[in-house]
Amino acid sequence: MTPALAGAKQNKAADASEERSELTPAQRGVDMANELKGANWKPLFLDEHQNETLIILSDLIIPATDTPGAKDALVNRYIDLVLAADTSENQKAFLSNLAYIDGESMRMYKNAFRYLSREDQDDLLHTMAYSNAGSGWTGEAAGPDPGHTHFEQLKTHIGIAYYSSQIGMKELGRDDNFTHGVYQGCDHAEGSHK
Repeated sequence: MTPALAGAKQNKAADASEERSELTPAQRGVDMANELKGANWKPLFLDEHQNETLIILSDLIIPATDTPGAKDALVNRYIDLVLAADTSENQKAFLSNLAYIDGESMRMYKNAFRYLSREDQDDLLHTMAYSNAGSGWTGEAAGPDPGHTHFEQLKTHIGIAYYSSQIGMKELGRDDNFTHGVYQGCDHAEGSHK
């Protein structure tokens, strides 16, 4: 093999390796289910502050009661994994939603959302939970309510992540039993079908 041909093959292999390293684990075909549960887990997309904010927010939206909540279902890790493989437009939208919560927290309480007391976190979310977009009863004109919009989008992400988890599936009644039983094949004598 000529040196030029060998060099071209090496360059091609290096390019493929470089391209492969930029892929997320899911894009490389790696099952991340066990990785999400690992003690050494690190976010692929979110930074530490965003991840901690998401953990607290998800725990407030779907808290543990007599059943496990969003924190137990590792909702933050699932969302981080999905965002790592998502479009830049969707990534920016999600980060904008989180940033809005922090921005309102700074405006109202002079501290980031994750550092507020549980009571102040609840109060802040209650201000966003219901739309201020006018009323048909009073004749008020409808206007945009960015807080409500950002909060609803975050709730949607958290709800989808929770109910996609094993914990959430159990909440929905999934018991891993086959609904229709064992498949019964045809039991006619061979050759009797025409």
